[in-house]
Amino acid sequence: MHDVAVDPNFLPILELALQEDLGTGDVTSESVIAPEIRASALMIVKQAGVVFGLEIARATFWLVDRSVTFGPLVTDGSRVSAGTPIVSLEGSARSMLRAERVALNFMQRLSGVATLTASYVDALRESNTRVVDTRKTTPGMRVMEKKAVAAGGGANHRFGLSDGVLIKDNHIASVGGARPVFESVRVARAKAPHTLKVEIEVSTVAQLQEALDAGADIIMLDNMSIPEMKRAVEITAGRALLEASGGITLGNLADVARTGVDFISVGALTHSAPSLDISLDWVIQ
Repeated sequence: MHDVAVDPNFLPILELALQEDLGTGDVTSESVIAPEIRASALMIVKQAGVVFGLEIARATFWLVDRSVTFGPLVTDGSRVSAGTPIVSLEGSARSMLRAERVALNFMQRLSGVATLTASYVDALRESNTRVVDTRKTTPGMRVMEKKAVAAGGGANHRFGLSDGVLIKDNHIASVGGARPVFESVRVARAKAPHTLKVEIEVSTVAQLQEALDAGADIIMLDNMSIPEMKRAVEITAGRALLEASGGITLGNLADVARTGVDFISVGALTHSAPSLDISLDWVIQ
């Protein structure tokens, strides 16, 4: 492999992960495996799920040894059954063992995010409501994890604090005044770049009305009950987009969607996704 197509922003975290695992070297492989020994292997998914992270895994092997052949057998975003081979590899046995654990850690983590997201997307298949992620991501892995959400069929909320105005409870508390929700949106409208949408978090119907009066583009309904969300949708009547947030699970997802909200944000997509079980098995010839 002479080149690798991966977001260059990913390379520092891959290098850090390799250094963390390798330290001064793989003493086991160097002790028992001669440098000229070559191997073939398959990366196999051990449970049904959605695959994501192939180019990140490819880059991990590339950083260790550019001569290792990395052959994807599926594409990112593929839904696979248990036992499906997803990558074939061939090259120096030592090199493959140096990269194996780090590559699998990224693949398992990101495929887990994509798989959990797909389960939420499936639950909304009969709805126009979309599931979106949050900023509750693993430090240093936000872009990777948000791409995994997209691979699972979900949508991305803002990537960071510079991408949009989202006025939350602590912002509102800092503003004060008789109508802090109204004032927060008014000030944001006056001072934020005109290209950014203004979103505000509310927890009551009264705050919702203030946000609408102030001209918010998006209103986040924080931990509202199903009846309160239905009422919010009726009051809003299309004047702003509505996002439901807080206490959302697969069990109540469909009920929330039936209220008519536009988006449902779920922090669990990234902060609680279980890793997908993936192994790298040597092909014995």
